[in-house]
Amino acid sequence: MVSSLKPRTLVIRASKIVHKSLSINSLARFVTEEAICLMFRIGFGDIHTIECWRYVVYIHAKGVSRFVSYADFPPILGVEPPTPAEFVKWRRRWRKQHDYAYRKQAPEWWTEFFINEFWQTISEHNLQSWGELIALIKFAFTEETLQELRKSYRLEKSLLN
Repeated sequence: MVSSLKPRTLVIRASKIVHKSLSINSLARFVTEEAICLMFRIGFGDIHTIECWRYVVYIHAKGVSRFVSYADFPPILGVEPPTPAEFVKWRRRWRKQHDYAYRKQAPEWWTEFFINEFWQTISEHNLQSWGELIALIKFAFTEETLQELRKSYRLEKSLLN
């Protein structure tokens, strides 16, 4: 994805995420509206509510009413980094997603998610943190996907300088 000419700005929206359980799943810290928009190819305005239950996330949006696994969400900055136990949960989820093929990698939209996060970064330090997170979870991507992420990272780094 090539960066557009729009200026980078920090967008603050009211969160539509509601926790409905007394015990919070450890992966709940990665649930974001941005990820849901990419997962279902919808806009932010289309999301009505995101309910975090004990074991699943319920998404209610325009044309979408689905339960999804916490393991469908990619890691983000600003919260505790993922643990090896969570790596196992992701891999287990990726194997279950497609019966016809043993899948070892994250869904394709994760790549788009991280490229978007690179683009939205407003500081070189923040971009570097995203790069470190990708390095931590590089097992989730094919070598071609990693090359695409690195290329996008370098492009955004050059634009920030």
